[in-house]
Amino acid sequence: MGRSGILLLLLLLLAGPGVGVAWRPPKGKCPPRCSCSKDSALCEGSQDLPESFSPTLLSLSLVRTGVTQLKAGSFLRVPSLHLLLFTSNSFSVIEDDAFAGLSHLQYLFIEDNEIGSISKNALRGLRSLTHLSLAHNHLEVLPRFLFRGLETLTHVDLRGNPFQCDCRILWLLQWMPTVNASVGTGTCAGPAALTHMQLRHLDPKTFKCRAIELSWFQMVGESALGVESFSYQGEPHIILAQPFAGRCLILSWDYGLQRFRTEDELPAPSVVSCKPLVLGPRLFVLAARLWGGSQLWARPGPDLRLAPMQALAPRRLLRPNDAELLWLDGQPCFVVADASKAGSTTLLCRDGPGFYPRQSLHAWHRDTDAEALELDGRPHLLLASASQRPVLFHWFGGRFERRTDIPEAEDVYATRHFQAGGDVFLCLTRYIGDSMVMRWDGSMFRLLHQLPSRGAHVFQPLLIARDQLAILGSDFAFSQVLRFDPDKGLLEPLQELGPPALVAPRAFAHVTLAGRRFLFAACFKGPTQIYQHHELDLSA
Repeated sequence: MGRSGILLLLLLLLAGPGVGVAWRPPKGKCPPRCSCSKDSALCEGSQDLPESFSPTLLSLSLVRTGVTQLKAGSFLRVPSLHLLLFTSNSFSVIEDDAFAGLSHLQYLFIEDNEIGSISKNALRGLRSLTHLSLAHNHLEVLPRFLFRGLETLTHVDLRGNPFQCDCRILWLLQWMPTVNASVGTGTCAGPAALTHMQLRHLDPKTFKCRAIELSWFQMVGESALGVESFSYQGEPHIILAQPFAGRCLILSWDYGLQRFRTEDELPAPSVVSCKPLVLGPRLFVLAARLWGGSQLWARPGPDLRLAPMQALAPRRLLRPNDAELLWLDGQPCFVVADASKAGSTTLLCRDGPGFYPRQSLHAWHRDTDAEALELDGRPHLLLASASQRPVLFHWFGGRFERRTDIPEAEDVYATRHFQAGGDVFLCLTRYIGDSMVMRWDGSMFRLLHQLPSRGAHVFQPLLIARDQLAILGSDFAFSQVLRFDPDKGLLEPLQELGPPALVAPRAFAHVTLAGRRFLFAACFKGPTQIYQHHELDLSA
């Protein structure tokens, strides 16, 4: 039996034994162009939605009417309806609460119409609905939560619609396996790659419906060469190396103003790096300075201020360019990359109350950057310099020993690493030439791809929430944000940072607090900019 035969049978059942016997309703109760029996009505060709029906009507069919839209409360005068059918009508929109008051409605058939849009609350209140058909309309998408509250549904027919099988249809694919109803879904009309594909054959896991955006939030007035995030006493903090202001500036979150504010600072003329270390209640800050000697500052407890504690290797650190924190044999250590000809990159480890030189590394090579990482379960150190390719050291016998260098990587200014899918990746910054992304193959780093990066001093990976990002800063163009695609194993462009544009960015850091995520961009020739990280649901 076809669909029209089934609908006719339903009409006969609902009409009862009086069908076929002319029923004379009270005057004005059967509108023009409608045929009425005891409990049912069929209207064909009317220009407006009829209003003067009996309030005890059980079934209503509207065929080829001139109604252009179903507005809220269209059927409040017939609260007893059990069946409502629309066929071959010209209306294209169904508004919120169009079927309000029909708490007894069990069968709703809206078929072969020109409906292109249905509001998300259009079906609200149909708590007795068991059969729903939206078949053979012009629906490309369905709003999320359209079926919310329809707990009694047993049959849903969505066939014959030109569904666009993009992120807007994802919620439907996720809903179908959870509902105790048979669902006829039909096929996709687009995009081209999915045309004619059955909706029921689509895998929700293949849809990429989450996007991110970095939007400007706040500015910190002074320029900076470095920025680091750390947690102290359970609260996230940020520290900026501000050479022109001559200080290391510590910021914390002001919960009242909902902004970052200055918490503390320490004087550090010509500072290039402020590296924090938290050991219980104690906070240490290594201030690496171009002139005047590098220093270690300490805060013994949360109620005390930072105070100078120790001068660090004054004969070895003549022109520091970078500082990194690493743990070796259970002890905290700093490595400071020195860019002078007479000095040397130095490993400083904790010994008693202070930090003292443990090893000199890479003398005479004018190192510009140090990066601590773990490979094959052992600590490693990667040094970039102005005189040769980056060199990889491994921790062996209580000291760092040279292991290998990075092939085809001349003129690398800095290196940063990240981990994804069990692999270790390396971002190499080049001021002249293309910056590079490499992957560790168990014995050496091998090139994956290159990125144009004229004027770059920083190519820094950051894991923010679930997103592995990398930011390629530039002195001559907009800084680029890239996101790692785990399926392709590559970094792909996401967005440009700005406005405001970053002026000579040198370092990036992120911090998470109060359910919000922020990105800090330290700029050498302009103020530090703060961006907020937003997650966007493209299936909403």
